[in-house]
Amino acid sequence: MLKYKYCECLHLRLGVLIGKFVKPIFYNDKPLAQNMSTIPTILIVDEKEFETEKENLKQKIITFQKNGPHKCTTHPHPFFGRLTSEQWGKGIYKHLNHHLKQFGV
Repeated sequence: MLKYKYCECLHLRLGVLIGKFVKPIFYNDKPLAQNMSTIPTILIVDEKEFETEKENLKQKIITFQKNGPHKCTTHPHPFFGRLTSEQWGKGIYKHLNHHLKQFGV
């Protein structure tokens, strides 16, 4: 557990140092690069029911869309820092699209 806390802390510190410079990667029009590393503390390692997870994702997308930009989070991204609602929207789209392509959807 200590190993993961150290990695997460290192990742957050790295974000503070370079996050604002690489932030446009999250929301620009270019696709995300393949084979990017994942923070160990957010890796999903347990079994999931595909249909349940698919429905959860659909509901989150619907909620995000219905809420509109005025309800978009004001919390800073843990790596990139503060983002506008438009940047959050583009970044979430890019991230989701990245994983859908990754799994051939």
